[in-house]
Amino acid sequence: MVDDGVSWRMKAGRAALALTTVVSFALVCGPAVQAQGFRPNINVNVEGRLPSIAVAPRISPNVAGAAIGVGRTTPNLKTYQGCSYADRDSDGECLNKTGSSADGGTGGAGGSSAKGKGSGPRRNAVQTVLNARTIANQLVAEIDGALSDAQADELARRHGLARIGSQNFPLVGATIGLFRITDGRTVETVRREFATDASVRSVQLNFRYLLQDQRTEPAEGDPAQYALARLRLPLAHTLAHGANVTIAVIDSGVDVKHVELANSVAASFDALGSKEGPHLHGTGVAGAIASHSRLMGSAPAARILAIRAFGAASGVAESNSYVILKAMDYAVAHGAQIVNMSFAGPKDELIERAITATAAKGIVMVAAAGNAGAKSPPLYPAANTNVIAVSATDAQDKLFAASNRGSYIALAAPGVDIFLPAPDQKYQVTSGTSFSAAYVSGIAALMLERNPALKRDELRATLMKTARDLGSPGRDDLYGAGEADAFAAIQAAVGLPAAPVAAVPQPLKRENVSDQRDIPATRDLSPPGAAMASDKSAVIEANRPAAR
Repeated sequence: MVDDGVSWRMKAGRAALALTTVVSFALVCGPAVQAQGFRPNINVNVEGRLPSIAVAPRISPNVAGAAIGVGRTTPNLKTYQGCSYADRDSDGECLNKTGSSADGGTGGAGGSSAKGKGSGPRRNAVQTVLNARTIANQLVAEIDGALSDAQADELARRHGLARIGSQNFPLVGATIGLFRITDGRTVETVRREFATDASVRSVQLNFRYLLQDQRTEPAEGDPAQYALARLRLPLAHTLAHGANVTIAVIDSGVDVKHVELANSVAASFDALGSKEGPHLHGTGVAGAIASHSRLMGSAPAARILAIRAFGAASGVAESNSYVILKAMDYAVAHGAQIVNMSFAGPKDELIERAITATAAKGIVMVAAAGNAGAKSPPLYPAANTNVIAVSATDAQDKLFAASNRGSYIALAAPGVDIFLPAPDQKYQVTSGTSFSAAYVSGIAALMLERNPALKRDELRATLMKTARDLGSPGRDDLYGAGEADAFAAIQAAVGLPAAPVAAVPQPLKRENVSDQRDIPATRDLSPPGAAMASDKSAVIEANRPAAR
C-alpha cells in the first residue's frame, strides 16, 4: 500500500509538471502567434479561421487603407488586399489570415512557421502587408557621394540592380539613390547583399504614402464652411491673414490658376517629373489654407509652395520614400516656414531622418493623423514627435469615424464635409484628416505673421494650450488637446490674454442635427461673396447659382 501511495504521488507530480510546462509554453508562444499575423482572440479557434477583410470604416481608394496591389491597382476595394491599416499590429503585420499573395515569394519578408504547417498562409499574409506598404522591387540607398553617375550605374549592375535615379540631398547631408531589382531575387535578399558594399551606407525599402481624404456624397444644402466658425477664423482674421509666411504643400497637383488661389502660389515643383494636371486633393488642401474668393481659407494671404509628390496616373494617388524626400528637400531649400503633409504611411527611417533635419531648422511640420480608424497603429509622418498630428471633427464636434486615434494626436480640426476648390474652377465637398491638417497649417501661419520670432516648439505648445477641449476632460487620444482655436492661438502667440472659450459658437445639439447648419461669420480680403451651394455631386461647377 505504501508503494501504491508513492507511485500515485509520483504520477500525480509528473502530470502537474506536464501541465505546468504546457501552460508556460502557451504564455511564451502567445505573442509569437500574434506577431505571425493572427488576430489575438482567446475564444477563436485559429486553425478554423477564414480569410477576412475589415469592413468598417468605409475608406475611399485615396486614403490609407485603400486597396493597392503591387504592379496593379484595384480602386473599387475599400481595404488593402487582405489587410487594412486597421487590421495591422504595431509591427505592421496582418492580424488576419489571408490567401496567397499575387507576387508569390517576392519581397522576402516571410519565413516558415513551426513544423511547416500553415507556413504558406502566414508567409503570404506578411507578403501582402509588405506589398501594400512598399513599391515592388525597389530599394532606396545612401551611397558614396563621390561616385559619378557611371560609377553609380556600375555599382547597381554589380548587385543585379538598375539605378532609377540618385542625387545629393542637402537636407539630410547625403546622396540617396533609387534602385530597381532586375532579376527574380527577393527584396530582402538584395537589400542584405547590397548593404555589404563599401560604397553603400544604408539600404531600405521604398515605402508607399497615401493621401488622407474621403469623398462623400453631400446632403442637399449649403455646408456654409462651418469650419470657419468652429475654428474662430473670422475673429482671427481681424488680427492676421498669414501674410509673408511660406507654407509648403507636399501633395498631389494644385490648380494654381483657380480663382481661390490667385496670386497665392509662389512656386511650383514636380518631384515626380510628371506631366499630370492638377488634382482634387492637392487643390483642396491648398484651398483649405489659402482660399480667398468665394471661399475662405485659414491663411488667405499665405504664400504656397505647391509641391507635387503624389501622382494619380494609376488611379490611386500615392507616393514613396524617395519622392517625398525630394519634396521635403525642395521645401526646406526654398524657404518653407511650415510644411503641410496631408498623407500617411508606415514608419520610414529615411523620412524620419528628413523630419529630424527639418525640425532642427525650426520649421513647423503639420500632418494628417490618418483615415484608418480606431484600430489602426500610429501612421507616419504624423506619429513623429516633431510633427503636429491633427485628427478630424465634423460640424457637431464629433470625431470623424475614420480618423486615427492615439497618444500622438496633438489636436483636432474640422475635416468632415469640407467645402473646397477643385480643379478647373470647380468646387468639391470632401472629408478627411488631410483637410484638418491643412486648416491647422494655416493657423500656424497666422501665428507666425503676428510673431515671426515664435519658435517651433512654442507654436505647437500654444496651439495645444489654447485648443478648445472636446471629449474627455483634458488631453485624450481622439482630439488630442482639443479643437484648434485660431483666435486664442494668435492672442497667446503675441502675449495677449486669450478671449474666453465661451465666445466660441457652441456645438449643435445632438438632437435634430440633420435639420441644423451653422451659418458662419465671413471676413474676406475683398467683399465677401455668397457661399456656394452643393448639389448631389461631390464636384460642383463654379458657375452654378450660389445659395445660402
